[in-house]
Amino acid sequence: MTIGTNDTTAPMAQALLAWRSLLGDAAVRDDATTLTHYAASTAASGTRPAAVVWPHSLEQVIGVVRIAALHEVPIYPISTGKNWGYGDACAVGAGQVIVELSKMNRIMSVDPELAYAVIEPGVTQQQLSQHLRDNDYPLWMDCTGAGPDTSLLGNILERGFGHSPYGNRLQHVAGMQIVLASGEVLETGFGHYPQAKAHYLFPYGIGPFLDGIFTQSNFGIVTRVGFWLMPKAACLNHFICKIGRHDTIAPVVDALRRLRLDGSLRSIVHIGNDLRLLSGSMVFPRARAGALAALPDALRAQLRRESGLGAWTVSGALYGSVRQVAAARHALRAALRGLDVDTVILSDVKLKAGALMARMLGDSALGRSLRAKVALGEALFALNRGIPNGRFLAGAYWRRRTGLPADFPIHANPAADRCGLLWVSPVLPLRGADLLQLHALTEPIFRSHGFDMFVTFSMINERALGGVMTLAFDKDDPDEVARALSCYRALFACVMTHGYIPYRVGIGSMGDLDPEHDTYWRTVALLKAALDPLGIIAPGRYQPGTPIAASRQETG
Repeated sequence: MTIGTNDTTAPMAQALLAWRSLLGDAAVRDDATTLTHYAASTAASGTRPAAVVWPHSLEQVIGVVRIAALHEVPIYPISTGKNWGYGDACAVGAGQVIVELSKMNRIMSVDPELAYAVIEPGVTQQQLSQHLRDNDYPLWMDCTGAGPDTSLLGNILERGFGHSPYGNRLQHVAGMQIVLASGEVLETGFGHYPQAKAHYLFPYGIGPFLDGIFTQSNFGIVTRVGFWLMPKAACLNHFICKIGRHDTIAPVVDALRRLRLDGSLRSIVHIGNDLRLLSGSMVFPRARAGALAALPDALRAQLRRESGLGAWTVSGALYGSVRQVAAARHALRAALRGLDVDTVILSDVKLKAGALMARMLGDSALGRSLRAKVALGEALFALNRGIPNGRFLAGAYWRRRTGLPADFPIHANPAADRCGLLWVSPVLPLRGADLLQLHALTEPIFRSHGFDMFVTFSMINERALGGVMTLAFDKDDPDEVARALSCYRALFACVMTHGYIPYRVGIGSMGDLDPEHDTYWRTVALLKAALDPLGIIAPGRYQPGTPIAASRQETG
């Protein structure tokens, strides 16, 4: 027997009644249309929730958690549900109640002198960026390529990274507010002292440093954070390096590492292969590739020539005063001298000149090519200044049969658009040899399963590269879906076996993170038991080896 929500004795039904009393009927939904929408995923399939609730305030989150604990119903908090490629808006297990925090979207304050904002989970990249510009604050925020509608806090809690000198985002936040499973509110750092002057300025506070345990975990629900901002740079340049051959990327990586270590390069530097860039400007050319799911080598080489691409492209920004940027340009050119690299350094002046030239060339082939390059440069400069742009989501649509939506990139949503997308994100030493080794290990896996390998390696700090390997597939082809899942499992096993452990994983891999049953994960389990003894908050989230119960209600 299955007890449905119309049986008021069932824990789930009782919880739904209590949540409706707390939040109102409109903020508690368990209809089929809503549940189907939240089960949409870029993975082969998503997990279907039992219900979705939308609290609007800290007090309502506290109430939601206490009701969940009273009835022992599992809840799964999300910010805006745009975690594409890693789980989207889905819980780890089916039958959990999604707690969406997108209605908690207040920018609590901005301090222009000390350069930080205090934000809630529903604040999007577009919202904060626009707020800074509307109020003429002399500040920029770090921005990712995930699109304007994505949550800042959601990405921070996954330890995501952007593009700017503040791109290692978790290092640039302070003062978390967290609702624990007991319903108590925890203020980290100095925040639990009401008189504290440096609440959002010094993340460590005094005593044990707790903020980290609330990232990539299920120990509580983060409802507020201080997010550090950058003063507007007096001068901004962007460099793009074209590397002709695959194997000559290694000395370029090593040269740039030295510039990251000595501070000449302060922003996060991205290294993308040819397919990563091709997938950002087009969808899979079915008419030219026939029935194949991956580009034939000859066609790939032809597309690279048509687009003027090398085997690899390196991209990064130079920030500072005019003198500082000039010195960084000089250091960059000196470091790359004699290597297989063609370097272009863009400025606002060059972009304006290019746009003028493109207009003069009209609709000629050269004019169209130049306009595309100017548009890319303008999008990169916008990202560098903290202005989000959805165009960098184009790669998610690579295998989508109907291509990019007509209004792309406006409100792009790969999950709702039935894009097949999985990401494997290993971390490796910032050495050219490691980049080539990891590529040599994983590229044959893509090839043997019949897929293109798009990959970006980002210098997330001065000593490590964060890889993002994109597995794009056609969700409307059952055979391709099956091959994609097999490919993903093989990739995940490969990077784990060879010591290139991912910096984040999707919901389908969280149960596989502890093959050796080690002390680290046993300690995590002890913390979970202490902070959430009923296992109410996000069961299974970064919690390997734990059975995922859909709910406490009777099923059979």
